[in-house]
Amino acid sequence: MTEFDLIRCYFTRPTPGALLGVGDDAALMQVSEGNVLAVSSDMLVSGTHFFPDADPFLLGHKTLAVNLSDMAAMGATPRWATLSIALPEIDEAWLEKFSTGFFALAQQYGVELVGGDTTRGPLNLCVTIFGEVPAKQALRRSGAQVGDEIWVSGTLGDAALALAHLQGRIVLSGAEFAANAQALYQPQPRVALGLALRGLANCAIDISDGLLADLGHILDASEVGAQIDFMEVPVSLLVRENYDWPLGIQCVLSGGDDYELCFTAPDARHAEVLRIADQLNLPLTRIGKIVAGRSCIVQDAAGNPINTETSGYDHFR
Repeated sequence: MTEFDLIRCYFTRPTPGALLGVGDDAALMQVSEGNVLAVSSDMLVSGTHFFPDADPFLLGHKTLAVNLSDMAAMGATPRWATLSIALPEIDEAWLEKFSTGFFALAQQYGVELVGGDTTRGPLNLCVTIFGEVPAKQALRRSGAQVGDEIWVSGTLGDAALALAHLQGRIVLSGAEFAANAQALYQPQPRVALGLALRGLANCAIDISDGLLADLGHILDASEVGAQIDFMEVPVSLLVRENYDWPLGIQCVLSGGDDYELCFTAPDARHAEVLRIADQLNLPLTRIGKIVAGRSCIVQDAAGNPINTETSGYDHFR
């Protein structure tokens, strides 16, 4: 099988939403009137972002899911993607499962694969995703205002706890690991939430590197501070059972791989946020507020500050 056979067999699908898709030197796309293009890239590297023996179907899902999460954080409708993939060899069974996982999620969100690249090398997966959003409704990181409530979707720490088990830092039973593994292997991008927050939230970000690290990007861009009530941060029962161990707190605040949304909204819109939670059947939890200054303080139930060793994942630390 040649490189071009590989592309035709596993990564070429109809692209009715593009003027020109896979097969030429470049794709051609037309943005809808009144919208601007939102573009994001994410790279997943074997041994850094996933284990070399990762299930290829689940890896195909996650490769696209982490990019869809970026579109959700911008309030953008995902439309097109490119995939660049380095492979140590052509393994047709692996490619069949990977592409099936990738396109299953792409179909769910109406994303068309319009191009990319393939080469021989250590396993490396890079997606660039393109979405549309009304120019004045994009959820930028720089919009947080003093007095805003800070919200998060879903629960935090599940994926990090599952990873800690795989790394031997904690021992979970088979049932406990299974309960958390889906968050690690099949994150659910909150695209519908991002769209619902247009015109309501002042800013948003997806939690990929850890709550404190990613909230910190909002605080830096908006030049504000935050006060977080740790006991209000939504977690699963298994994660909460590990609160008496520093690892449990670390998983929640700085573990990463959650791919939930963190956003801020005026306190006057509190009831509207709760209505969105009901409409989407998705838990949305107020965990704190935006304050003046530039510091982020996490308080325990007694109001005492919680010290954390790291704020989140950093590839170069």
